[in-house]
Amino acid sequence: MTPFGLKMRVLREERGLTQQQQADYLGVSKAYISALETGSRGRPSGPFVDQICAWLGLIWDDAEALQALATMSHPKPTIDASKCSADAVYLANLLAQNIRCLDAGQCKELSNIVESQLQSLKSAEMAG
Repeated sequence: MTPFGLKMRVLREERGLTQQQQADYLGVSKAYISALETGSRGRPSGPFVDQICAWLGLIWDDAEALQALATMSHPKPTIDASKCSADAVYLANLLAQNIRCLDAGQCKELSNIVESQLQSLKSAEMAG
């Protein structure tokens, strides 16, 4: 399951709506909606996410948050580390080869570490 698929399912179920209703509104098959939710399909396009937001009645921050999740929900991401340091290449390969060994809590912990490091970089760039 992708972050986008999980959120879309939660929002749909909170509203008491079905996959079939969503599929009918969006002009796609129920199987496609299911595949988006489970992550067996790649991330949806921006305009398609906009249609989903309209169907769910999402505006402003909520719609923006769903769009952001969609961009981070490719089930088979690639990392181009070709112009990076040896340490970065190692990290990319370490994650690629071992991501399935990590449970949800470990993934969240690693994500928090990376996000914290990136926030520190952004703060340093803004300061100097």
